[in-house]
Amino acid sequence: MNAGTARHSPGEHAVIERTVHATAGEHTPRAWSADPAVLEDPAAVEDPVHPRPPGHTSVAAVLFDRDGTLVEDVPYNGDPGRVRLLPGAREAVALLRAAGIPTGVVSNQSGIGRGLLTDADVRRVNDRADALLGGLGTWVYCPHPPEAGCACRKPRPGLVLEAARRLGVDPRECAVIGDIEGDVLAARAAGAQGVLVPNAATRPEEVAAAPSTATDVLTAVRRILTAGKRGDRP
Repeated sequence: MNAGTARHSPGEHAVIERTVHATAGEHTPRAWSADPAVLEDPAAVEDPVHPRPPGHTSVAAVLFDRDGTLVEDVPYNGDPGRVRLLPGAREAVALLRAAGIPTGVVSNQSGIGRGLLTDADVRRVNDRADALLGGLGTWVYCPHPPEAGCACRKPRPGLVLEAARRLGVDPRECAVIGDIEGDVLAARAAGAQGVLVPNAATRPEEVAAAPSTATDVLTAVRRILTAGKRGDRP
């Protein structure tokens, strides 16, 4: 095991996490062992010094799914050269950056647990996507296969809660944008807003059940920003 690489048993509650340092702009891979109590209960991460006022609906951060939302979905991709941004993705991130709203990525990467990818593969792909997008605040991903029963894999809330913690915001003041039901359910489980951006892989019943939908990621971000100005949810 080399420096910056962490390995976990399949049942362990953990994610591999990369956060941008505000001073140097570096990406540092870390292993995070989750507290199951925090993962299950969004109230457990509430800030006692700055509690959220009743009825407060402003968006403090926007979290994106990666594959099928920001970049083309290439199953188990470990090749940075195959990363292609989806239309409007870079512009969406730029709008949030201009508005001073922190951003992050929350992504299931079960290819690691299945033995199809390494942590290094995922980090290289994330690095390429981050460069093409102009830089996001944090990248958090779950390396476990679905059968591991971890607390971090979407639709459970662990990735959303950890990304919010890394960005220093209340998860209930985050919006999560993704292309499948698991993204929306993870947002709901963390107390966040969920916005579904359907694509060819999105099932019709997922669209029907989504609390909010948008035709593309740029439209989703514009609605979030507009709703934030009005004090509404998107």
